Amino acid sequence: MRTYHKNPSTKGRVIISCPHGFHRFFPVGDYCSVSGSLLICPIFVFHLVGVRLFKLDLMKPGARVAAAIELLEELDGHWQQGGRTPADVVLARYYRQRRFIGSKDRREISRQVYGVLRHEAQLEWWLKRAECSRSPRSMVLSGLVFLDQLEFTELGGLFDGDVYCPCLLSSEETDWIQAHTGQPLLHSDMPESVELNYPYWMQPALQEVLGDQLAVAMAALNAEASVDLRVNTLKATRQQVMASLRKEEMEPVPTPLSADGVRLQKRGALTAMQAFRDGWFEIQDEGSQLVAELVKARPGETGIDFCAGAGGKTLALSARMENRGRILACDIAAARLKQMTPRLGRGGVNIVKTRILKSERDSYLEKHVTSADWVLLDVPCSGTGLWRRSPDLKRRTSQRELEEVTKQQQQIANSAARLVKPGGRLVYATCSILRQENEDQVDRFLATHPEFSAQPVSLPTAKDETAPYLKLFPHQHETDGFFGAVLVKVKSTV
Repeated sequence: MRTYHKNPSTKGRVIISCPHGFHRFFPVGDYCSVSGSLLICPIFVFHLVGVRLFKLDLMKPGARVAAAIELLEELDGHWQQGGRTPADVVLARYYRQRRFIGSKDRREISRQVYGVLRHEAQLEWWLKRAECSRSPRSMVLSGLVFLDQLEFTELGGLFDGDVYCPCLLSSEETDWIQAHTGQPLLHSDMPESVELNYPYWMQPALQEVLGDQLAVAMAALNAEASVDLRVNTLKATRQQVMASLRKEEMEPVPTPLSADGVRLQKRGALTAMQAFRDGWFEIQDEGSQLVAELVKARPGETGIDFCAGAGGKTLALSARMENRGRILACDIAAARLKQMTPRLGRGGVNIVKTRILKSERDSYLEKHVTSADWVLLDVPCSGTGLWRRSPDLKRRTSQRELEEVTKQQQQIANSAARLVKPGGRLVYATCSILRQENEDQVDRFLATHPEFSAQPVSLPTAKDETAPYLKLFPHQHETDGFFGAVLVKVKSTV
Protein backbone atom coordinates (compact mmCIF):
# COMPACT_ATOMS: atom_id res chain seq x y z
CA MET A 1 0.00 0.00 0.00
CA ARG A 2 1.50 3.33 -1.04
CA THR A 3 1.08 6.54 0.97
CA TYR A 4 0.60 9.90 -0.72
CA HIS A 5 0.70 13.29 1.04
CA LYS A 6 -1.26 16.45 0.47
CA ASN A 7 0.89 19.40 -0.53
CA PRO A 8 0.74 21.64 2.55
CA SER A 9 1.69 24.73 0.57
CA THR A 10 -0.80 24.32 -2.26
CA LYS A 11 -4.44 24.20 -1.26
CA GLY A 12 -6.56 21.75 -3.19
CA ARG A 13 -3.64 19.78 -4.57
CA VAL A 14 -2.25 16.34 -3.79
CA ILE A 15 0.97 14.64 -4.79
CA ILE A 16 0.04 11.64 -6.93
CA SER A 17 2.94 9.30 -7.62
CA CYS A 18 0.91 6.77 -9.57
CA PRO A 19 2.73 3.78 -11.04
CA HIS A 20 1.11 4.44 -14.41
CA GLY A 21 3.03 7.64 -14.87
CA PHE A 22 1.40 10.52 -12.93
CA HIS A 23 4.28 11.86 -10.84
CA ARG A 24 3.35 15.44 -10.04
CA PHE A 25 0.93 17.72 -8.20
CA PHE A 26 -2.63 17.24 -9.36
CA PRO A 27 -5.14 20.02 -8.79
CA VAL A 28 -8.52 18.61 -7.91
CA GLY A 29 -10.69 18.90 -10.98
CA ASP A 30 -7.75 18.82 -13.42
CA TYR A 31 -6.93 15.18 -13.97
CA CYS A 32 -8.86 14.02 -10.95
CA SER A 33 -11.95 14.90 -8.97
CA VAL A 34 -13.09 14.42 -5.39
CA SER A 35 -16.31 12.66 -4.51
CA GLY A 36 -16.72 12.52 -0.73
CA SER A 37 -13.52 10.90 0.50
CA LEU A 38 -12.64 9.48 -2.94
CA LEU A 39 -10.22 11.07 -5.35
CA ILE A 40 -10.82 9.78 -8.86
CA CYS A 41 -8.06 9.84 -11.50
CA PRO A 42 -8.31 8.48 -15.07
CA ILE A 43 -7.40 4.90 -14.12
CA PHE A 44 -7.67 4.40 -10.38
CA VAL A 45 -9.76 5.51 -7.44
CA PHE A 46 -7.90 6.69 -4.35
CA HIS A 47 -9.20 6.88 -0.81
CA LEU A 48 -8.29 10.00 1.16
CA VAL A 49 -7.78 9.46 4.86
CA GLY A 50 -6.41 12.53 6.63
CA VAL A 51 -3.14 13.33 4.93
CA ARG A 52 -2.87 9.81 3.49
CA LEU A 53 -4.14 8.65 0.13
CA PHE A 54 -4.74 4.94 -0.42
CA LYS A 55 -5.14 3.35 -3.85
CA LEU A 56 -8.27 1.25 -4.02
CA ASP A 57 -8.28 -1.92 -6.15
CA LEU A 58 -10.27 -0.36 -8.97
CA MET A 59 -9.60 0.66 -12.55
CA LYS A 60 -12.09 2.53 -14.65
CA PRO A 61 -14.18 -0.03 -16.60
CA GLY A 62 -13.06 1.52 -19.87
CA ALA A 63 -9.40 1.15 -18.88
CA ARG A 64 -9.99 -2.56 -18.29
CA VAL A 65 -11.43 -2.88 -21.80
CA ALA A 66 -8.44 -1.01 -23.23
CA ALA A 67 -6.08 -3.38 -21.39
CA ALA A 68 -7.91 -6.41 -22.81
CA ILE A 69 -7.55 -4.96 -26.34
CA GLU A 70 -3.88 -4.26 -25.75
CA LEU A 71 -3.29 -7.82 -24.57
CA LEU A 72 -5.05 -9.32 -27.58
CA GLU A 73 -2.96 -7.09 -29.84
CA GLU A 74 0.18 -8.46 -28.19
CA LEU A 75 -1.05 -12.05 -28.51
CA ASP A 76 -2.07 -11.63 -32.15
CA GLY A 77 1.24 -10.06 -33.09
CA HIS A 78 3.23 -12.76 -31.32
CA TRP A 79 1.34 -15.70 -32.84
CA GLN A 80 1.20 -14.21 -36.32
CA GLN A 81 4.99 -14.03 -36.29
CA GLY A 82 5.18 -17.73 -35.44
CA GLY A 83 5.58 -17.35 -31.68
CA ARG A 84 4.54 -20.25 -29.44
CA THR A 85 4.21 -18.50 -26.08
CA PRO A 86 0.92 -19.50 -24.39
CA ALA A 87 -1.64 -16.84 -23.54
CA ASP A 88 -1.31 -17.32 -19.78
CA VAL A 89 2.44 -16.63 -19.96
CA VAL A 90 1.88 -13.45 -21.97
CA LEU A 91 -0.79 -12.26 -19.51
CA ALA A 92 1.44 -12.99 -16.52
CA ARG A 93 4.27 -10.97 -18.08
CA TYR A 94 1.90 -8.11 -18.90
CA TYR A 95 0.70 -7.91 -15.28
CA ARG A 96 4.22 -8.26 -13.91
CA GLN A 97 5.24 -5.20 -15.90
CA ARG A 98 2.21 -3.29 -14.58
CA ARG A 99 2.12 -4.11 -10.90
CA PHE A 100 -0.21 -1.18 -10.27
CA ILE A 101 -3.05 -3.26 -11.75
CA GLY A 102 -4.86 -4.79 -8.78
CA SER A 103 -6.14 -8.35 -8.41
CA LYS A 104 -9.78 -7.52 -9.18
CA ASP A 105 -8.74 -5.61 -12.28
CA ARG A 106 -6.54 -8.50 -13.42
CA ARG A 107 -9.42 -10.94 -13.03
CA GLU A 108 -11.75 -8.76 -15.09
CA ILE A 109 -9.18 -8.10 -17.82
CA SER A 110 -8.34 -11.81 -18.00
CA ARG A 111 -12.04 -12.68 -18.12
CA GLN A 112 -12.49 -10.50 -21.18
CA VAL A 113 -9.37 -11.86 -22.91
CA TYR A 114 -10.24 -15.49 -22.24
CA GLY A 115 -13.84 -14.89 -23.23
CA VAL A 116 -12.59 -13.88 -26.67
CA LEU A 117 -10.17 -16.82 -26.87
CA ARG A 118 -12.82 -19.36 -25.84
CA HIS A 119 -15.39 -18.05 -28.31
CA GLU A 120 -13.04 -16.86 -31.03
CA ALA A 121 -14.64 -18.90 -33.83
CA GLN A 122 -18.15 -17.72 -32.99
CA LEU A 123 -17.23 -14.06 -32.59
CA GLU A 124 -15.24 -14.11 -35.84
CA TRP A 125 -18.24 -15.66 -37.62
CA TRP A 126 -20.47 -12.76 -36.58
CA LEU A 127 -17.91 -10.20 -37.76
CA LYS A 128 -17.38 -11.95 -41.07
CA ARG A 129 -21.14 -12.25 -41.58
CA ALA A 130 -21.46 -8.47 -41.28
CA GLU A 131 -18.37 -7.97 -43.48
CA CYS A 132 -16.48 -6.38 -40.61
CA SER A 133 -12.73 -6.79 -40.24
CA ARG A 134 -11.32 -8.85 -37.39
CA SER A 135 -9.12 -6.96 -34.96
CA PRO A 136 -8.46 -7.15 -31.21
CA ARG A 137 -10.78 -4.15 -30.76
CA SER A 138 -13.62 -5.68 -32.79
CA MET A 139 -13.23 -9.03 -31.01
CA VAL A 140 -13.42 -7.44 -27.55
CA LEU A 141 -16.38 -5.36 -28.66
CA SER A 142 -18.08 -8.51 -30.00
CA GLY A 143 -17.45 -10.25 -26.70
CA LEU A 144 -19.08 -7.41 -24.80
CA VAL A 145 -22.11 -7.58 -27.11
CA PHE A 146 -22.59 -11.36 -27.37
CA LEU A 147 -21.02 -12.73 -24.18
CA ASP A 148 -21.75 -9.93 -21.70
CA GLN A 149 -24.93 -8.80 -23.49
CA LEU A 150 -24.18 -5.10 -22.90
CA GLU A 151 -26.50 -2.44 -24.28
CA PHE A 152 -25.40 0.36 -26.60
CA THR A 153 -25.41 3.00 -23.85
CA GLU A 154 -23.19 0.80 -21.66
CA LEU A 155 -20.75 0.28 -24.50
CA GLY A 156 -20.66 4.01 -25.18
CA GLY A 157 -19.59 4.53 -21.58
CA LEU A 158 -16.67 2.13 -22.05
CA PHE A 159 -15.55 3.44 -25.44
CA ASP A 160 -15.65 7.09 -24.43
CA GLY A 161 -12.25 8.26 -25.65
CA ASP A 162 -11.20 9.27 -22.14
CA VAL A 163 -7.60 8.92 -20.99
CA TYR A 164 -6.57 5.22 -20.91
CA CYS A 165 -9.95 4.19 -22.34
CA PRO A 166 -10.70 3.01 -25.89
CA CYS A 167 -11.40 5.70 -28.45
CA LEU A 168 -14.96 6.64 -29.34
CA LEU A 169 -17.10 4.20 -31.29
CA SER A 170 -17.09 4.78 -35.04
CA SER A 171 -20.29 5.08 -37.04
CA GLU A 172 -19.68 1.58 -38.46
CA GLU A 173 -19.24 0.15 -34.98
CA THR A 174 -22.36 1.95 -33.80
CA ASP A 175 -24.39 0.48 -36.66
CA TRP A 176 -23.02 -3.01 -35.99
CA ILE A 177 -23.82 -2.80 -32.26
CA GLN A 178 -27.36 -1.63 -32.87
CA ALA A 179 -27.91 -4.47 -35.36
CA HIS A 180 -26.61 -7.18 -33.00
CA THR A 181 -27.45 -6.06 -29.46
CA GLY A 182 -29.55 -8.63 -27.66
CA GLN A 183 -28.93 -11.46 -30.13
CA PRO A 184 -27.80 -14.88 -28.82
CA LEU A 185 -24.26 -16.01 -29.48
CA LEU A 186 -25.23 -19.12 -31.44
CA HIS A 187 -26.88 -18.98 -34.86
CA SER A 188 -28.45 -21.78 -36.88
CA ASP A 189 -26.24 -20.97 -39.90
CA MET A 190 -22.99 -21.59 -38.01
CA PRO A 191 -20.96 -24.63 -39.16
CA GLU A 192 -20.53 -27.28 -36.47
CA SER A 193 -16.86 -26.45 -35.93
CA VAL A 194 -17.80 -22.82 -35.28
CA GLU A 195 -20.76 -23.61 -33.05
CA LEU A 196 -18.67 -26.02 -30.95
CA ASN A 197 -15.43 -23.99 -31.12
CA TYR A 198 -12.89 -26.45 -32.49
CA PRO A 199 -10.53 -26.30 -35.52
CA TYR A 200 -12.49 -27.45 -38.58
CA TRP A 201 -9.66 -29.72 -39.79
CA MET A 202 -9.79 -31.65 -36.51
CA GLN A 203 -13.41 -32.74 -36.96
CA PRO A 204 -12.71 -36.33 -38.21
CA ALA A 205 -10.25 -37.04 -35.39
CA LEU A 206 -12.57 -35.64 -32.70
CA GLN A 207 -15.57 -37.47 -34.14
CA GLU A 208 -13.62 -40.75 -34.10
CA VAL A 209 -12.94 -40.43 -30.37
CA LEU A 210 -16.13 -38.78 -29.12
CA GLY A 211 -18.86 -39.96 -31.51
CA ASP A 212 -22.29 -38.75 -30.43
CA GLN A 213 -20.67 -37.12 -27.37
CA LEU A 214 -18.87 -34.55 -29.50
CA ALA A 215 -21.14 -31.62 -28.63
CA VAL A 216 -21.20 -32.22 -24.87
CA ALA A 217 -17.46 -32.90 -24.83
CA MET A 218 -16.66 -29.68 -26.69
CA ALA A 219 -18.92 -27.73 -24.34
CA ALA A 220 -16.96 -29.12 -21.39
CA LEU A 221 -13.63 -28.34 -23.07
CA ASN A 222 -14.77 -24.77 -23.67
CA ALA A 223 -15.84 -24.18 -20.06
CA GLU A 224 -13.61 -22.65 -17.40
CA ALA A 225 -11.54 -25.27 -15.58
CA SER A 226 -11.67 -25.83 -11.85
CA VAL A 227 -8.74 -24.99 -9.59
CA ASP A 228 -7.31 -28.25 -8.27
CA LEU A 229 -4.52 -28.71 -5.75
CA ARG A 230 -2.34 -31.69 -4.88
CA VAL A 231 -1.52 -32.11 -1.21
CA ASN A 232 2.19 -32.60 -0.58
CA THR A 233 2.02 -35.59 1.74
CA LEU A 234 5.64 -35.04 2.71
CA LYS A 235 4.54 -32.01 4.70
CA ALA A 236 0.78 -32.04 5.33
CA THR A 237 -2.44 -34.02 5.19
CA ARG A 238 -5.45 -33.23 3.06
CA GLN A 239 -7.35 -32.27 6.20
CA GLN A 240 -4.66 -29.74 7.18
CA VAL A 241 -4.59 -28.20 3.72
CA MET A 242 -8.38 -27.93 3.57
CA ALA A 243 -8.46 -26.30 7.01
CA SER A 244 -5.93 -23.66 5.88
CA LEU A 245 -7.98 -22.99 2.73
CA ARG A 246 -11.20 -22.60 4.70
CA LYS A 247 -9.53 -19.86 6.74
CA GLU A 248 -9.04 -18.01 3.45
CA GLU A 249 -12.71 -18.63 2.55
CA MET A 250 -11.84 -20.63 -0.60
CA GLU A 251 -14.41 -23.38 0.04
CA PRO A 252 -12.27 -26.47 -0.59
CA VAL A 253 -13.70 -29.96 -1.24
CA PRO A 254 -11.90 -33.26 -1.80
CA THR A 255 -11.41 -34.21 -5.43
CA PRO A 256 -13.59 -37.23 -6.26
CA LEU A 257 -10.88 -39.33 -7.93
CA SER A 258 -7.47 -38.39 -6.53
CA ALA A 259 -6.84 -39.28 -2.88
CA ASP A 260 -4.46 -36.33 -2.47
CA GLY A 261 -6.47 -33.74 -4.39
CA VAL A 262 -8.44 -30.68 -3.28
CA ARG A 263 -10.79 -28.67 -5.49
CA LEU A 264 -11.64 -25.04 -4.82
CA GLN A 265 -15.21 -23.83 -5.18
CA LYS A 266 -14.04 -20.26 -4.69
CA ARG A 267 -10.80 -18.78 -6.01
CA GLY A 268 -8.27 -16.86 -3.97
CA ALA A 269 -4.65 -15.77 -3.72
CA LEU A 270 -3.15 -19.24 -3.31
CA THR A 271 0.50 -18.34 -3.75
CA ALA A 272 0.25 -15.70 -1.02
CA MET A 273 -0.77 -18.28 1.57
CA GLN A 274 1.70 -19.39 4.21
CA ALA A 275 0.67 -22.98 3.55
CA PHE A 276 1.78 -22.63 -0.07
CA ARG A 277 5.09 -21.01 0.90
CA ASP A 278 5.62 -23.88 3.36
CA GLY A 279 5.13 -26.41 0.57
CA TRP A 280 1.88 -27.95 1.78
CA PHE A 281 0.34 -28.09 -1.68
CA GLU A 282 0.91 -27.57 -5.39
CA ILE A 283 -1.55 -26.35 -8.01
CA GLN A 284 -2.19 -29.39 -10.23
CA ASP A 285 -5.23 -30.66 -12.12
CA GLU A 286 -6.75 -33.85 -10.75
CA GLY A 287 -6.19 -35.59 -14.08
CA SER A 288 -2.48 -34.83 -13.96
CA GLN A 289 -2.36 -36.30 -10.45
CA LEU A 290 -3.99 -39.50 -11.70
CA VAL A 291 -1.42 -39.82 -14.50
CA ALA A 292 1.37 -39.64 -11.91
CA GLU A 293 -0.43 -42.37 -9.93
CA LEU A 294 -0.19 -44.68 -12.96
CA VAL A 295 3.56 -44.96 -12.39
CA LYS A 296 3.00 -46.58 -8.99
CA ALA A 297 6.38 -45.30 -7.84
CA ARG A 298 7.63 -46.91 -4.65
CA PRO A 299 10.12 -45.73 -1.99
CA GLY A 300 13.70 -46.62 -2.86
CA GLU A 301 13.17 -46.96 -6.61
CA THR A 302 15.12 -45.27 -9.37
CA GLY A 303 12.92 -43.41 -11.83
CA ILE A 304 13.26 -41.07 -14.79
CA ASP A 305 10.79 -38.31 -15.63
CA PHE A 306 11.87 -37.98 -19.25
CA CYS A 307 9.80 -34.90 -20.22
CA ALA A 308 9.64 -33.32 -16.78
CA GLY A 309 8.88 -29.70 -17.72
CA ALA A 310 8.32 -27.57 -14.63
CA GLY A 311 8.07 -30.65 -12.43
CA GLY A 312 4.43 -31.08 -11.44
CA LYS A 313 4.48 -34.85 -11.83
CA THR A 314 8.08 -35.10 -10.57
CA LEU A 315 6.94 -33.60 -7.29
CA ALA A 316 3.96 -35.94 -7.08
CA LEU A 317 6.20 -38.95 -7.72
CA SER A 318 8.68 -37.78 -5.07
CA ALA A 319 5.90 -37.64 -2.50
CA ARG A 320 4.68 -41.11 -3.52
CA MET A 321 8.25 -42.38 -2.99
CA GLU A 322 8.27 -40.72 0.46
CA ASN A 323 11.39 -38.80 -0.63
CA ARG A 324 13.40 -42.02 -0.74
CA GLY A 325 15.13 -43.25 -3.87
CA ARG A 326 16.30 -41.35 -6.96
CA ILE A 327 14.56 -39.45 -9.73
CA LEU A 328 16.26 -38.03 -12.79
CA ALA A 329 14.13 -35.21 -14.23
CA CYS A 330 15.01 -34.35 -17.84
CA ASP A 331 13.79 -31.93 -20.48
CA ILE A 332 15.10 -30.08 -23.52
CA ALA A 333 13.39 -26.86 -22.36
CA ALA A 334 15.88 -25.27 -19.96
CA ALA A 335 13.55 -22.45 -18.90
CA ARG A 336 10.78 -24.86 -17.86
CA LEU A 337 13.15 -27.21 -16.06
CA LYS A 338 14.59 -24.24 -14.15
CA GLN A 339 11.15 -23.57 -12.70
CA MET A 340 11.35 -26.88 -10.86
CA THR A 341 14.19 -25.87 -8.53
CA PRO A 342 12.24 -23.56 -6.18
CA ARG A 343 9.32 -26.01 -6.21
CA LEU A 344 11.58 -28.84 -5.05
CA GLY A 345 12.94 -26.68 -2.24
CA ARG A 346 9.50 -25.56 -1.15
CA GLY A 347 8.23 -29.15 -1.20
CA GLY A 348 11.11 -30.52 0.85
CA VAL A 349 12.22 -32.86 -1.96
CA ASN A 350 15.88 -33.87 -2.17
CA ILE A 351 15.86 -37.04 -4.31
CA VAL A 352 15.57 -35.28 -7.69
CA LYS A 353 18.44 -34.50 -10.03
CA THR A 354 17.62 -32.31 -13.05
CA ARG A 355 19.29 -32.52 -16.43
CA ILE A 356 18.84 -30.40 -19.56
CA LEU A 357 19.01 -32.60 -22.67
CA LYS A 358 20.13 -31.50 -26.13
CA SER A 359 17.65 -33.95 -27.66
CA GLU A 360 15.88 -37.21 -26.88
CA ARG A 361 19.08 -39.02 -28.05
CA ASP A 362 21.45 -37.00 -25.83
CA SER A 363 24.64 -38.98 -25.16
CA TYR A 364 24.18 -38.31 -21.44
CA LEU A 365 21.44 -40.94 -21.44
CA GLU A 366 23.87 -43.72 -22.37
CA LYS A 367 24.97 -44.07 -18.74
CA HIS A 368 21.33 -44.67 -17.70
CA VAL A 369 20.51 -47.53 -20.08
CA THR A 370 18.50 -50.29 -18.26
CA SER A 371 18.85 -48.35 -14.98
CA ALA A 372 15.28 -47.27 -14.24
CA ASP A 373 12.53 -49.07 -12.37
CA TRP A 374 10.18 -46.72 -14.19
CA VAL A 375 10.28 -44.05 -16.87
CA LEU A 376 7.47 -41.53 -17.24
CA LEU A 377 6.96 -40.13 -20.73
CA ASP A 378 4.64 -37.14 -20.47
CA VAL A 379 5.34 -36.41 -24.12
CA PRO A 380 4.77 -33.15 -26.03
CA CYS A 381 1.36 -33.23 -27.68
CA SER A 382 -1.42 -31.17 -29.25
CA GLY A 383 -2.82 -30.32 -25.81
CA THR A 384 -6.42 -30.94 -26.92
CA GLY A 385 -7.18 -32.11 -23.40
CA LEU A 386 -6.14 -28.70 -22.02
CA TRP A 387 -8.52 -26.53 -24.03
CA ARG A 388 -10.37 -25.58 -20.83
CA ARG A 389 -7.24 -23.90 -19.47
CA SER A 390 -5.56 -22.94 -22.74
CA PRO A 391 -8.20 -22.17 -25.36
CA ASP A 392 -5.50 -20.48 -27.43
CA LEU A 393 -4.14 -23.95 -28.25
CA LYS A 394 -6.98 -24.34 -30.76
CA ARG A 395 -5.54 -21.45 -32.71
CA ARG A 396 -1.87 -22.23 -32.16
CA THR A 397 -2.06 -25.88 -33.30
CA SER A 398 -1.99 -26.58 -37.03
CA GLN A 399 -2.41 -29.84 -38.91
CA ARG A 400 1.27 -29.81 -39.84
CA GLU A 401 2.31 -29.24 -36.22
CA LEU A 402 0.17 -32.19 -35.12
CA GLU A 403 1.93 -34.40 -37.68
CA GLU A 404 5.31 -33.17 -36.45
CA VAL A 405 4.54 -33.75 -32.78
CA THR A 406 3.38 -37.33 -33.42
CA LYS A 407 6.77 -38.04 -35.03
CA GLN A 408 8.47 -36.48 -32.01
CA GLN A 409 6.42 -38.69 -29.67
CA GLN A 410 7.63 -41.81 -31.49
CA GLN A 411 11.26 -40.69 -31.29
CA ILE A 412 10.99 -39.98 -27.56
CA ALA A 413 9.37 -43.34 -26.82
CA ASN A 414 11.99 -45.23 -28.84
CA SER A 415 14.81 -43.49 -27.02
CA ALA A 416 13.34 -43.86 -23.54
CA ALA A 417 12.60 -47.56 -23.94
CA ARG A 418 16.29 -48.45 -23.50
CA LEU A 419 16.39 -46.78 -20.08
CA VAL A 420 13.90 -49.22 -18.52
CA LYS A 421 15.39 -52.19 -16.70
CA PRO A 422 13.88 -55.67 -17.25
CA GLY A 423 10.66 -55.87 -15.27
CA GLY A 424 10.42 -52.07 -15.20
CA ARG A 425 7.60 -49.82 -16.34
CA LEU A 426 7.37 -47.32 -19.17
CA VAL A 427 4.39 -45.01 -18.68
CA TYR A 428 3.34 -43.17 -21.84
CA ALA A 429 1.08 -40.16 -21.22
CA THR A 430 -0.37 -37.18 -23.07
CA CYS A 431 -2.74 -34.33 -22.33
CA SER A 432 -4.46 -35.07 -25.63
CA ILE A 433 -7.74 -36.80 -26.43
CA LEU A 434 -6.79 -37.69 -30.03
CA ARG A 435 -6.33 -41.36 -30.92
CA GLN A 436 -3.38 -40.68 -33.23
CA GLU A 437 -1.39 -39.39 -30.25
CA ASN A 438 -2.59 -42.06 -27.85
CA GLU A 439 -3.74 -45.59 -28.74
CA ASP A 440 -2.16 -45.44 -32.21
CA GLN A 441 1.19 -44.48 -30.74
CA VAL A 442 1.07 -47.30 -28.17
CA ASP A 443 0.15 -49.83 -30.86
CA ARG A 444 3.02 -48.63 -33.04
CA PHE A 445 5.47 -48.80 -30.14
CA LEU A 446 4.46 -52.35 -29.12
CA ALA A 447 4.74 -53.52 -32.71
CA THR A 448 8.39 -52.43 -32.84
CA HIS A 449 9.32 -53.26 -29.22
CA PRO A 450 8.26 -56.85 -28.53
CA GLU A 451 10.08 -56.76 -25.19
CA PHE A 452 7.25 -54.58 -23.85
CA SER A 453 3.63 -55.48 -23.16
CA ALA A 454 0.68 -53.32 -22.15
CA GLN A 455 -0.50 -53.74 -18.57
CA PRO A 456 -4.18 -53.02 -17.76
CA VAL A 457 -4.66 -50.00 -15.53
CA SER A 458 -6.96 -49.63 -12.56
CA LEU A 459 -9.74 -47.16 -13.19
CA PRO A 460 -10.06 -44.40 -10.57
CA THR A 461 -13.73 -44.06 -11.51
CA ALA A 462 -14.73 -47.61 -10.56
CA LYS A 463 -13.48 -49.87 -7.79
CA ASP A 464 -11.77 -53.11 -8.86
CA GLU A 465 -12.23 -52.34 -12.57
CA THR A 466 -9.45 -52.19 -15.12
CA ALA A 467 -9.08 -50.99 -18.69
CA PRO A 468 -6.32 -51.18 -21.29
CA TYR A 469 -5.55 -47.49 -20.82
CA LEU A 470 -6.41 -44.50 -18.66
CA LYS A 471 -8.60 -42.05 -20.59
CA LEU A 472 -9.94 -38.94 -18.89
CA PHE A 473 -12.36 -36.38 -20.34
CA PRO A 474 -13.77 -33.16 -18.86
CA HIS A 475 -17.37 -34.06 -19.70
CA GLN A 476 -17.06 -37.44 -17.96
CA HIS A 477 -14.56 -36.93 -15.15
CA GLU A 478 -14.42 -33.14 -14.60
CA THR A 479 -10.66 -33.22 -15.18
CA ASP A 480 -8.52 -32.09 -18.08
CA GLY A 481 -8.27 -34.59 -20.92
CA PHE A 482 -5.50 -37.14 -20.37
CA PHE A 483 -4.32 -40.48 -21.71
CA GLY A 484 -2.01 -42.95 -19.99
CA ALA A 485 -0.63 -46.40 -20.82
CA VAL A 486 1.55 -48.66 -18.66
CA LEU A 487 4.04 -50.74 -20.67
CA VAL A 488 6.05 -53.38 -18.81
CA LYS A 489 9.41 -54.61 -20.03
CA VAL A 490 9.72 -58.38 -20.03
CA LYS A 491 12.23 -59.72 -17.54
CA SER A 492 15.30 -61.26 -19.01
CA THR A 493 15.24 -65.07 -19.07
CA VAL A 494 19.01 -65.32 -19.34
